[in-house]
Amino acid sequence: MEIIWKRKDEFTLQPKLYSFPELFAMAALVSLLGFLVENMWMLTRSGFIDNRNMNLPFLLGYGIAVVGMYLVLGTPKKGHFLLYYSLVFLFVSLGEIALGFTVEEFCGFYYWDYTSLPMHLTRYTSFFTSLGFSALITLFMYYCYEPIMSFVHRTMTPRRKRIAIALFIALVVDMLYSFHLMREIGDVYKSWKIYVSIPLK
Repeated sequence: MEIIWKRKDEFTLQPKLYSFPELFAMAALVSLLGFLVENMWMLTRSGFIDNRNMNLPFLLGYGIAVVGMYLVLGTPKKGHFLLYYSLVFLFVSLGEIALGFTVEEFCGFYYWDYTSLPMHLTRYTSFFTSLGFSALITLFMYYCYEPIMSFVHRTMTPRRKRIAIALFIALVVDMLYSFHLMREIGDVYKSWKIYVSIPLK
């Protein structure tokens, strides 16, 4: 099964034709990058890395969000970065607020808390974190998304399609199971945590 998107506008490039396994592969890659970026943030802010509430080293929310943005917005055209960036900023801010309050309602605890950061809007998003995430996403969409998807499309085989589907299903199951555990314990799910000392010299 394939997705074809015919929407066309002036500031983004139209999404191309990719199969579901190819989109699943991209979602898995972005989920892995999200896991790494979050741990880099925690390392610089708090001095530790952890499982980020999942069992597998993937954060599927990032993968679904980026692929979803691609299907809706496409990739940014040269000369139209600011408008594209603004839309991504809005998407990131509203997405964080929606996810945070959903987990709070469903699981009964604060999933994360930005109230210690300046210019936060609710405890789940802040101006500067949204700026940073939006910049990373916009740059990734401009420089990386289509080259990676073109490579995935060229090298996709029946065996790799099965692997991509199986991996995506595993990530969905892991996410659902982890949220189930968090609802049961009423707190974040930490299976491992490593404090890292970074030498100043």
